[in-house]
Amino acid sequence: GTGLLIAYGVTGFYIVPRLGKRRTARFGCMLVAFCAILLGISGFTANAAVLKLGLVLFGLATGFLTTAAISLMLDLTAAEAAGTFIGAWGLAQSISRGIAVVIGGTVLDIGRKLLPRLELAYGLVFVLEAVGMLLSIWFLNRVNITEFQTSTKQAIASVLESDLD
Repeated sequence: GTGLLIAYGVTGFYIVPRLGKRRTARFGCMLVAFCAILLGISGFTANAAVLKLGLVLFGLATGFLTTAAISLMLDLTAAEAAGTFIGAWGLAQSISRGIAVVIGGTVLDIGRKLLPRLELAYGLVFVLEAVGMLLSIWFLNRVNITEFQTSTKQAIASVLESDLD
């Protein structure tokens, strides 16, 4: 948690302004994927020092990614609908965390039944998380901020016109 808070401040004030929101988010995805692999390695090696290092780095990486993602999300908001978009962001975060817990638990249970050691089952969960973060980079590269802003403004104008009729 402390790493998360430190990363919020450092990323928001120093890294995002220098690297840009999209590059910072890509780098954050890579950092989180690396930390997930590191946590998996700590389980395979039963090394408490690697686990502690992985947890600290994971907190920093998560704060790094969260700050970049929120900054990028704010670029995808039209001023007229900022409250709606921020609410949708919070809802999406909550739903995705719930889905992640269910998928992680399911993968762990399947891994426990199919794999000979519990460490391998947990490793499978961390590898899946790392793959998901790397897949997120692909999705991030497909985001077109200008197109989103244009279509959002047109949609808002259309809704306001229909309200006036």
